[in-house]
Amino acid sequence: MKAGSIKVVGIDPGLAGTGIGVVEGDARALARYSFGCVATASGDSLPFRLDTIYTRISAFLSDQCPDLVVIEDIYSLDKYPGSGILLGKVSGVLLVAAYRAGVRVEEIAVREAKKIVCGNGNADKFQMERSVRHFLNHPDPIRPFHASDALGLAITGYFRYRKNDNDRIS
Repeated sequence: MKAGSIKVVGIDPGLAGTGIGVVEGDARALARYSFGCVATASGDSLPFRLDTIYTRISAFLSDQCPDLVVIEDIYSLDKYPGSGILLGKVSGVLLVAAYRAGVRVEEIAVREAKKIVCGNGNADKFQMERSVRHFLNHPDPIRPFHASDALGLAITGYFRYRKNDNDRIS
């Protein structure tokens, strides 16, 4: 990474698919980005799936050496409390992976990321994806949606990092 550059990894927790987005830039603008997803098979046991997510994210963070990791803060819908519990387990292994990688980690509510990236905290997945794509000037749809959500988290973290640690990127 170049001097004066910052790299932020955004992670959208999911048991079937954990989205990953990376943005890198300086005080003026983003210069690079990438995205992907860690997928697990529904037929595998929960411990195996969590281990897969932990192992792949740990290796990724070790390889990337980001300045900041932003993980979507988990919430639970009254209608689907079991989903919130599963996401909490995924989020837990992600927090441990970031901690063990020695990276500063923040949890950001999805509504906050949507407000910053889309201007609307209630934006749907399609609006978020279009806003991220437009912001990055990416020519094609970003799929899966977990990856575009992760990029939105990374962009939010990038702006926060730039604002709060401006002396690091002078």
